[in-house]
Amino acid sequence: MRLVGPNGEQVGIVAIGDALRLAQEADLDLVEVAPMARPPVCKLMDYGKFKYESAQKAREARKNQVNTVIKEMKLRPKIDPHDYATKKGHVVRFLKQGDKVKITIMFRGREQSRPELGFRLLQRLAEDVQELGFVESAPKQDGRNMIMVLGPTKKKADARAEKAADRARRAETAPEGETEPEATQATQPEATAPAAEPAPAPSAEVPAPTEAPTATASSEQPVA
Repeated sequence: MRLVGPNGEQVGIVAIGDALRLAQEADLDLVEVAPMARPPVCKLMDYGKFKYESAQKAREARKNQVNTVIKEMKLRPKIDPHDYATKKGHVVRFLKQGDKVKITIMFRGREQSRPELGFRLLQRLAEDVQELGFVESAPKQDGRNMIMVLGPTKKKADARAEKAADRARRAETAPEGETEPEATQATQPEATAPAAEPAPAPSAEVPAPTEAPTATASSEQPVA
């Protein structure tokens, strides 16, 4: 077999027994990395560490992998202007998120004899969202339906990055808005504090009852 050292160095072609002895001396594992080669290629390595690093790389690759999502929006050839605006809003939202959108025009009854209505509607929608998406699949008839696929001009990864940046900006500005209610609460005790000043008023009226009896006593003496 052709043996490769733990640091990638070429040891050369050695017998299996010699390779096993070198693996035991280095306290490493002898792993066959290219069984289809002639002669087969083996490497000295820590197999447990190798499996762990491979799993970490696979996990990172799955995390960075972007799944292609195709949203679908169904319209009628004679759609109401208000409904068209609502449907177009959904298409705009999907394209901003970096998703593809499949537009389906559904024909019923006599509408099947007027495919140009669906074609013009799809062209109108493509023109309305041309800043956010492009026609990836041109309109084509599919049974009773007409289908067109819009692709986003912005990649999904870029859309996610912008969304994360927007959240970070909102998080930075949120504490500034929370300080305003605290300032309002701090001023409320100051406004209610002067209300306690009229309290001494009852104590000023206390001598009034004591003067009344003395005035009565003085008026009763001449009567006697």
